[in-house]
Amino acid sequence: MSTKATRDIDAAKRTALTIAAAQAIVGAAAPVAISIGGLSGYYLLAADKSLSTLPVTGFNIGVAVGALPAALLMRATGRRFGFVSGALVTAIGGAVAALGLLQHLFWLFAVGLAVIGSGSAFVQQYRFAAADASPPIFKPKAISWVLGGGVFAAIIGPQLVIQTKDLLAPVEFAGAFLSVIGLGLVGVAILATLKFEDHVDDAAPVAAGTERSLATIAAQPRFIVAFLCAVTSYALMSLLMTGAPLAMVGCGFSQTEATLGISWHVMAMFAPSFFTGNLIARFGKETIVAAGLLILIVCSIVALSGVELWQFWLALILLGVGWNFGFIGATAMLTSTYTSAEKNKVQGVHDFALFGTVAFASLMSGFTVNAFGGSAELGWAMLNWILLPVAAICLVILVLHVISERRGAFHPAQ
Repeated sequence: MSTKATRDIDAAKRTALTIAAAQAIVGAAAPVAISIGGLSGYYLLAADKSLSTLPVTGFNIGVAVGALPAALLMRATGRRFGFVSGALVTAIGGAVAALGLLQHLFWLFAVGLAVIGSGSAFVQQYRFAAADASPPIFKPKAISWVLGGGVFAAIIGPQLVIQTKDLLAPVEFAGAFLSVIGLGLVGVAILATLKFEDHVDDAAPVAAGTERSLATIAAQPRFIVAFLCAVTSYALMSLLMTGAPLAMVGCGFSQTEATLGISWHVMAMFAPSFFTGNLIARFGKETIVAAGLLILIVCSIVALSGVELWQFWLALILLGVGWNFGFIGATAMLTSTYTSAEKNKVQGVHDFALFGTVAFASLMSGFTVNAFGGSAELGWAMLNWILLPVAAICLVILVLHVISERRGAFHPAQ
């Protein structure tokens, strides 16, 4: 290996480690918002508890709405400035959410979570930045290191909730959202040390040729199936994940036990990413998506079998793994439906539609859990009765599509 190649890899390692550290810290804001967003909303609402998960919906809307501005900002100013700005947005969101709790203002709390979500839109770009700053031979490791930071975020976020939720007692959870300010500011300090040149954000020249319209691209059967599987995996995960803390507390478990359940879930979402790529390479995208949908079905069966603590936790772990296989596999399927010249517009519209659907699912989660006269057990069961047929129908559509493709001739766009 040449001296230049060695220097390039060393620089890529430093960049990946820095971004992984930021993922562990700034990325921990998402588990904080998700694990107690619904519970906080429940306590803020005096009458109609069905809107309790609206703040978590606000978080997801923030991710969806923030995706395009985040990309535009980083394209104009570079990723370092963009990521630092995103961490500051996260800190501001924590302050607004804490103020909403202290003032007992439900709408302000929901706005705070939407702002945290906007900061998380930048976090979604971390793994791409690490890959873009790396030579081809190191790209897979760079992505894995950043995803490894997500595993630490899954530990840090819930532990912060447990340690700080009563910091401003008698106002519950306000202290936890004050800690989000700290996460954002520490993230600023970490991300300010990034050394990669901003020009690495510019991808290779786009492929020559006429770009197809979005309508033409979206009309492809493979695109439709990939999009359906991605949205199904993510929306069903959001539906159960958002309602789980409410259901657990409603079934008599402590806030700490509910928070730890979310911690296990988020770890299960990220940890498989270290080998999901290898599984896709070995068994194929469609097989991994099918495995993810099957795991989601098993998740609902476990959840419907009872409401003991181990059943909640095991269902949440299966939910995370099922999401990982289903969503990553579907995303890989999607990339074969468009060319390099078409990727920006397709990915932007895809993410906007995806997170919009996820936001709706999180809102419906609160309605469902509270729709049975306050019976958390019945509400939790209904969430899983929704998941079971939806995942099964999606699996059938995927299988039929695979059969159809094998009978015909599939030519990927790139």
